[in-house]
Amino acid sequence: MNHLNAAPPSLNEKSGLDQADAFPGAATEGAPRHDWTLECARALIDLPFMDLMHRAQSVHRLSFNPNEVQMSTLLSIKTGGCQEDCGYCSQSSKFDTGLKATKLMDSETVVALAGEAKQRGASRYCMGAAWRAPKERDMDALCAMIEGVKGAGLETCMTLGMLTAAQARRLNAAGLDYYNHNIDTSEDFYGEIITTRTYQDRLDTLHHVREAGINVCCGGILGLGESRDDRISMLVTLANLPQHPESVPINRLAPMAGTPLENARPVSDLDFVRTIALARLMMPRAVVRLSAGRETMSDEMQALCFLAGANSIFVGEKLLTTSNPDEDKDAALFASLGLTPSDPSPKDLP
Repeated sequence: MNHLNAAPPSLNEKSGLDQADAFPGAATEGAPRHDWTLECARALIDLPFMDLMHRAQSVHRLSFNPNEVQMSTLLSIKTGGCQEDCGYCSQSSKFDTGLKATKLMDSETVVALAGEAKQRGASRYCMGAAWRAPKERDMDALCAMIEGVKGAGLETCMTLGMLTAAQARRLNAAGLDYYNHNIDTSEDFYGEIITTRTYQDRLDTLHHVREAGINVCCGGILGLGESRDDRISMLVTLANLPQHPESVPINRLAPMAGTPLENARPVSDLDFVRTIALARLMMPRAVVRLSAGRETMSDEMQALCFLAGANSIFVGEKLLTTSNPDEDKDAALFASLGLTPSDPSPKDLP
């Protein structure tokens, strides 16, 4: 029997606990739902670790090839000088981090770098600008970047801060596949990290992106000083959106010198893995990405994250201003685990 092609185990099968006890209120056979409560999500993340991993991997296999991982590259197209006061970010003008602000890159350079990223195995190219919101004078250049990167055969993603409805529609018309706008943490804890915009501001931008027909990329950061319930609440917010984000990046804080969180205590390895598993169970058809902080993770921790349902990573030496594992290390990890990069979605390419 070819076990690789065998049907995944049903969530109705036993794994040491009855489903009613081990998976209270959860989606049947990985079907998305949008009525999560904190209590229901907490019951899942509190499962014995082996049961939680079994549940998450079973749901993961219903929608994804468990041996494929999507690879993205992130480029900072405009660095530093941001007016926001996000307490984790070295690009804020409010903090003395020694980072030199730059102007927006020209589209030709961005497209050339995207071509190089594709040669290294990336299927999605993410472009980030340190802005509170893009100015109208920059929209032509941003649209040219999208068109050029799409023409190079890559999926496109941008993160530019808050968007108006009109800006979201224009980015969609240029061919943007994904827009990233993280909610970072729970609504209750948000004000402890950021004061220059509200949680509702974040949700409004997500609404504009969704209404414009762009795929939503939205996740958060672990290790901000938040409670365990804050992490769960963040995922409840995302899973209860009218439509789940297509991409859910989960970041492990990389403390940056000069920021208010430079001495933040890291979240434990197993708590991080449990959060990945919960994201997979609550948003069964979303791509869950290991984002910032991978350079602090052992190969074994990353393997557990993939087992828990993570199926995307960033490749390349930098994630905006933070470091990332080098390509040889990632290649060795993939080889040891028998993982292969997934191709971009044909529907999203010209």
